[in-house]
Amino acid sequence: MRFDWDNHKSQLLKRKRGYSFEEVASILAGEYVERMKQDDPAQFIAIGFLKNSLLSVIYEVRYDDEGEYIWLITYWKSTKREREIYEQYFY
Repeated sequence: MRFDWDNHKSQLLKRKRGYSFEEVASILAGEYVERMKQDDPAQFIAIGFLKNSLLSVIYEVRYDDEGEYIWLITYWKSTKREREIYEQYFY
């Protein structure tokens, strides 16, 4: 699976929230809950752990000449409701 993102935004989020998009992408390689966030454009929310932090990641599936890739948009520490959704699947 390929990932891409805005490097400037990744650096900004690393300073503000502690992780870069490069680190956050690993959530999508592990166990996570996925939901449709918005359907135009199609955006998804993935809720999963990075180290000891439960994070919510917004992303889109995009296509280029090489095929499909994941475009990371933003992330945050999961809310109480997002944590409940995650726990319904994994606990």
